[in-house]
Amino acid sequence: MAYNSAVSRLSVLSHHLGAGEEAPCLARQDTAAAADDSVRPAPGGGKGTLTVLDNRTGKKYTLEVSEGGTISAQALKQITAGGDGVGLRTYDPGYTNTSAVISHISFIDGDKGILRYRGYPIEELTEASYLESAFLVLYGNLPSRPELTAFSESVMMHAGVPRAVEDVIHAMPHDAHPMAIILTGLCALSGCHPEQNPALAGQNVYKSRAVQDQQIARLIGKISTLAALAYHKSTGRTAARPNQRMGFAENFLYMLDSNGSPSYKPNPRLARALEIMFILHQEHEMNCSTAAARHLASSGVDVYTAVAGAVGALYGPLHGGANEAVLRMLERIGSVENIPAFIAGVKAKREKLFGFGHRVYKNFDPRAKIIRGVAEDVFKIAGRDPLIEVAIALQDAALSDEYFVSRKLYPNVDFYSGLVYRAMGFPPAFFTVLFAIPRIVGYCAHWRESLADPDTKILRPQQDYRGVWLRHFAPMNQRSQAAPAGIAFTGKPAQTAEKPVIARPGNAYRRRVAGDNWM
Repeated sequence: MAYNSAVSRLSVLSHHLGAGEEAPCLARQDTAAAADDSVRPAPGGGKGTLTVLDNRTGKKYTLEVSEGGTISAQALKQITAGGDGVGLRTYDPGYTNTSAVISHISFIDGDKGILRYRGYPIEELTEASYLESAFLVLYGNLPSRPELTAFSESVMMHAGVPRAVEDVIHAMPHDAHPMAIILTGLCALSGCHPEQNPALAGQNVYKSRAVQDQQIARLIGKISTLAALAYHKSTGRTAARPNQRMGFAENFLYMLDSNGSPSYKPNPRLARALEIMFILHQEHEMNCSTAAARHLASSGVDVYTAVAGAVGALYGPLHGGANEAVLRMLERIGSVENIPAFIAGVKAKREKLFGFGHRVYKNFDPRAKIIRGVAEDVFKIAGRDPLIEVAIALQDAALSDEYFVSRKLYPNVDFYSGLVYRAMGFPPAFFTVLFAIPRIVGYCAHWRESLADPDTKILRPQQDYRGVWLRHFAPMNQRSQAAPAGIAFTGKPAQTAEKPVIARPGNAYRRRVAGDNWM
């Protein structure tokens, strides 16, 4: 057992030091030779200066390059060339090459397929418990046994939700999407804890570490309870109360499946499989929803509202809902025999390949490799999903096809996760909730980091305005049917104004207004 664990760690070390394919073992001298490589290469070439020649004016400017390989956007303001006198700005839709924060929480090397939490390879952290990994993400180091015990007790102590929150959820329609219920519950929690709200308790309330950490424990503890309530909103059953004697994932399954029986114990192997899935989704750098959390938090809003905004971003099908799209795709393919036709359809732009490619990863998503192993463990208990054969064959076909390899399209975390969740009995609509539960940890870590960051300012991006430059108000009786478009800043006619699409009244409305005195 110890030997196998050591070999596993050496294999991970080989991958994370850039040794190429994971080797079953490393010679001692190879590890020593690679020691210098364990120091991070200078990002972007490292600290220095950049000389910029403005061909519009012939002027030269010297810009400082930070040790992180970045230049200050403020430094570009000095580069002017007449006109309105405003300095140069960058245009970066999607923030594809913009660093908005300095963070110490997670690191991704997309070209090498590397993900680390606080310096620890994600492959190694699957040996930890969920709350052990959460402590690391939040506070920077793995906990001692007393620290983990205290942290676990704090989280589980706060797992119950106020009655007012339950009432709000019960008032939701029975067929409401689970993510809508989660969002409603998070917003309701904001109203139930006014003592921590900067709008009510003062802007300095979060300067207290005790106040910060209490909200973190509340959010991590309560999110699984909100998820259980959302799950049973559609089943018509009642979620069990949290069981503080259980581990995080085990308690979640208990709330789903115990039907109130205090003697019920979830299958430990399934609980562990779910715990690993949760660890893999705890944190992922400055993604869309995490950026949303930091964006909202910069205004000084309470943490429940900031996290609710982040979960709202996660709700989007381009972010948290992609694993459901993978499952639908595999169901549509149906069998291994249909894969060649599907691949041909993808190349011809008739089909879309979900679960491959990533904004960051240009190699295998390291989480996808781990999830494939988790899938096999789950199938041993729940039965083998026939779609796994389709998934494996599709992966092999894509990775042996130059069309996909040349585009660096490799399996990502969504490719296998939907199959795991389906095998565990979760409906597709619930998949994004299973993403949101662990990602609360990452949101809280970034919120906490932003509170201590001296560079934190209220986020207010610039825009490149290209609308009408100037026109004057005219009273209603002086407006022509086709209003003048005005002149854009370029001196050319501005884009024609759009007309609203008026909603067609429903038949019930028509029936109502057909009566007398309907107002």
